[in-house]
Amino acid sequence: MADSIDESKNIEVTDEELENKSKGELIKLAGKLRDRRNELNQMASERASKRDELNAKTREKVDEAQEHRETRDELNEQVQEHKEKRNELNAEANELFDKVEQLKDDAKLDEGKDIEELESEIEDLEFKQQTEVLDTEDERELIEKIEEKREKLQEKKEKLDQNEEIDELEEKAEEVRAEASKHHQKVTELADEAQKHHNEMIEAYREADEIRDEADEMHEKFVEAQEAADQHHEDFVRVQKRLRELDKKEEEEEREQREEKQEAAREEAEEIYQQFKEGETLDTEDLMKLQKTGLL
Repeated sequence: MADSIDESKNIEVTDEELENKSKGELIKLAGKLRDRRNELNQMASERASKRDELNAKTREKVDEAQEHRETRDELNEQVQEHKEKRNELNAEANELFDKVEQLKDDAKLDEGKDIEELESEIEDLEFKQQTEVLDTEDERELIEKIEEKREKLQEKKEKLDQNEEIDELEEKAEEVRAEASKHHQKVTELADEAQKHHNEMIEAYREADEIRDEADEMHEKFVEAQEAADQHHEDFVRVQKRLRELDKKEEEEEREQREEKQEAAREEAEEIYQQFKEGETLDTEDLMKLQKTGLL
């Protein structure tokens, strides 16, 4: 940042100085005022250039921030689109899973023992029948139990065969849910990217504010230098005006002196001419005085 003006180098001119200083002193003073004015104008020009440069950088940062804002807004729009699609797909998946549950309830596939468990129990009972020695009553009961379980197993298998739609619906529901997850992943990725641009936008605006503060400070220093230069110019003009007044005064004094000399010479010439008319003899110098005044 530029330093403040060294006021000790500034030149002040009072009305008293203007009135009392000699012409030579005023000429020197005018030169000093002119040099200081030019120095201050140069300083003001440099500060104006620096201010303009900082203002340009401020605009660049503001433009950069605006670009991040636009990108962030575009990404947020995409986030919203993927959210809506994700929610639609999740709703569709939920409907499919609800339908699967309803079909399972209708088929009562979830009541009692499952197929694998019934098959295992049947195998155990058949093994017992083949390996153990049973009386007639026990063997009959065992056979009935095996038949009962086989009937239940067959019933479950038949119901399962009749409801192959359940597997298809479950597969479809999982596919829809997976598609929803993809959109959710895009939501996360795009939201992170939008946040990144938001943070960069905030940083760019912060930097723009800092540079703008520097530009404002530089503008104040430009005004300071320009006002000082203007003041020196005004004083320079005042001194120049005073010098013109003195020149005019000198010219008037010289003119008056010339007129006085001319008048004295004319009076002297008239006196010589009178002497000439009275018959006095004139020397060469007297004749020349008469010629200068036009009397001869």
